[in-house]
Parts: sequence; structure tokens; C-alpha cells
Amino acid sequence: MHQHKKAKLSNSASVSLGGGLELKSPVLLASGTASYGEELNSLCDVSKIGGIVTKAISLEPRTGNSPQRIAETPSGMINAIGLANVGLERFMTEKIPFLIDLDTAIIVNIAGRSIEEYCEVVSKLERIEGLSGYEINLSCPNVKGECMIMGVSQKATFEVVSELRKITGRHLMIKLTPNVTSISSIALAAEDAGADSVSLINTVVGMAVNHQTREPLLKNITGGLSGPAIKPIALAKVWEVYNSVKIPIIGMGGIAGWEDAMEFILVGARAVQIGTMNFVYPNIGEKVAIAIEKHFSKKGTISIKEYCGSLITT
Repeated sequence: MHQHKKAKLSNSASVSLGGGLELKSPVLLASGTASYGEELNSLCDVSKIGGIVTKAISLEPRTGNSPQRIAETPSGMINAIGLANVGLERFMTEKIPFLIDLDTAIIVNIAGRSIEEYCEVVSKLERIEGLSGYEINLSCPNVKGECMIMGVSQKATFEVVSELRKITGRHLMIKLTPNVTSISSIALAAEDAGADSVSLINTVVGMAVNHQTREPLLKNITGGLSGPAIKPIALAKVWEVYNSVKIPIIGMGGIAGWEDAMEFILVGARAVQIGTMNFVYPNIGEKVAIAIEKHFSKKGTISIKEYCGSLITT
């Protein structure tokens, strides 16, 4: 019988995100960059990190968008994967048994075409012990007419979170898009509906072309820009949301080392997610987690709780 994994809170970098989610490290691996855990497990000691956010899962399997669907860009990458995944049934039978045996928190990222689909996926996952929570993807920029529509609407965000809150007592994390006029208003809608935390930012809509062939580099034409290029945008959005909501924030967008993670914590992120750089350095999560723990264990250093959101602006 698999029990819900409780973090060992003996180290100086442990954090609580509410909703029963306690992490031994503020470092998570972002959805879509650690797949279902198996690929990185031999390259990264996941017991050192706070948790893994799984690749997005939908009710039915998806093949995603047609290739080419990834391209390098200056200081980052652009992707239009289209939420390709094995579907809920295979995820539950083939992937979860491995994941819940890992010595780290497991947060399942969920994508859907409707509120009903989100609810059905969560309802079925509720029967499985050992999961730490859900990250609800309301912000995919490369799937047409689906979760992006919900992610840009306060009303739709409130509705989906409200319905999910009725179904689960597990940690409910809502992933936000930067491709909106006011990200803080969407965050407030999620908070008002009962979300335990918000994670931001998802990728920024971008485009890459070849001037010689006069063609786009992605079959989808546009995609989601990630990597160090978007860090200044991400920091600004985290700071904006930190000054608007009371629930914890998980910050992401261009983290390439422990100093980047510290910057996100400084502007108000209780925890961080590392994404694109997992493809460059598969053990970056472990290295960043160890460096943050080392920093906050130094004698005379303020606690991570005191450091979070302590940016001096006067």
C-alpha cells in the first residue's frame, strides 16, 4: 500500500505549499521536461529535489502536433508539442507505479478540453494513493481552442477550479499563462475558487522562421518560447502575482542555475520549477536543490521563509 509521501522537514530549505503539500526542497521539475520520471531517474537523484510535475495527462491519448515541433532559439527553445501523451488509462497502469515509488513528491499535470474532462481525470486519479497533488494546465499556448481559452478568462478559471475543489482535497496548483492582459486577475480568480497555489509562467507565444527558405521552423507556425530568454518576463509576472494573492506561488521561466532560483524566491515564489534546462543538464534539479540547501544552512543566513518575497524596493 502506497502512502502519501510526507517530506522530511529536517533541512533548512524545506517549504510548505499548503493543501497538505510539504516539500523537502523548493525545487520541482517542470511538466513536459521530466516526462514520467523514468527518463531522468538514472541521471538525476530525484530524492534531493522537492518533486516532479509529470508530463500533461489528458483523458484520451494524444499524438500532439505534427513535426517539426521543437526549434532552438537564442537563449531558449520554442515548442509546439501539442500535449502529446499516453492518456489517463495507460498513465495509471504503466507510469504511476514507478512514479509513486520515487522518494519525492509527485504532482500530476492535467490538461483538458472541458471542465467535465478535467473533473473526470481528477476523479479517477483520486482513487490512487501516493500522489501529492495536481497542476491544472489552463495555459497551453500551442493547443488551439482548448485550455488556453480557460486560462485567459477569469470566469472560466474560477469555474474549473471551483468544480475541481469539490472533487479533491489534494493540493490544487493552477498553471498560469503570461499571454494575458492581467495575470494577477487570473491568479485572484484561482485563489477565490479555492486553489492552494498558482504556478507561473507557462511559455510565451513565439515564432521562428528561416529567411532563406521563407518557411516557419515549426509546422504549427507559432509555439511556446521557454528558456533563459523569458526569465525577466517570468520574474515580473511572479512579482505582480505575489503582490496580488495570498496563496503560495511556484515560479518558473528560464531557471538555469541556483542563483536564478534564488531570484524567483526573492520576488515571491515559495518554490520553483526547472524546465528547459533539464534538456541541457539532466541533473540540474539536483544541483540547484543542493546549492539552495547549502545556502540556507549557513549560520547567520535568514530562513527561506523570511527570504521569500523580501525584495527591497525602497
